[in-house]
Amino acid sequence: MIEAVCFDYYNTCTSAVRRSGGHRRTAEVLGVDPAAWLSVLDRTYDERARGGYGSHLAGLRRLCTELGAEPTTAQLREAAELRLATVQADAPLRPETLGVLHALRAAGVRIAIVSDCWFELPLVLPRTPLADVIDAAVYSCQVGHTKPHAAMYATACAQLDVDPARCLYVGDGGSRELTGAARFGLTAIQLRAPDLGAHLTFHAEPDWRGPVVTSLESVPGLVGARELVA
Repeated sequence: MIEAVCFDYYNTCTSAVRRSGGHRRTAEVLGVDPAAWLSVLDRTYDERARGGYGSHLAGLRRLCTELGAEPTTAQLREAAELRLATVQADAPLRPETLGVLHALRAAGVRIAIVSDCWFELPLVLPRTPLADVIDAAVYSCQVGHTKPHAAMYATACAQLDVDPARCLYVGDGGSRELTGAARFGLTAIQLRAPDLGAHLTFHAEPDWRGPVVTSLESVPGLVGARELVA
């Protein structure tokens, strides 16, 4: 019997992530070239997601240093706020996400968000409607490892107080999260929603051969929860 479900956040609970103009504005505030800014974000993704760049202001300062810029504290604070707003704009919640989570909670299923992320999501998630529905949130920048490392799944199962064999994992496949979840003993399911394909992701898992759903609305049925009502 499934007792809990772990959801990836970006590209799973959210619509396909696509970079908006906020990144250019953030770069301009920091006094760096926008193209170079995107490049350094891509290059440092893994280390940032493991928490290696420290706090948000320290991390932004370090990125700027790598680009030869020395922004003021005021610039860093403005850029941090822009970064938070931009990340939210890049990844709005799927329209069905909240209803799916409510259906699972109504069926007594425990829920966790398990995400590779930098400083943004721990600040953003508590501001979303999901905060009142989930039981746990596991952030790579706090765990010190990114998916598919076992520590991410072990932390989620411990916070949910569930055996991995009684837990589903749902994600788009970034960070080879599905293989990692299955290796740890969870039942891993890939979300292949119609909007996914050209989305922003790192370390994708195109060779996944396990279970697949095309909508989050399929998940409650997989664990015996009542179907969503349109």
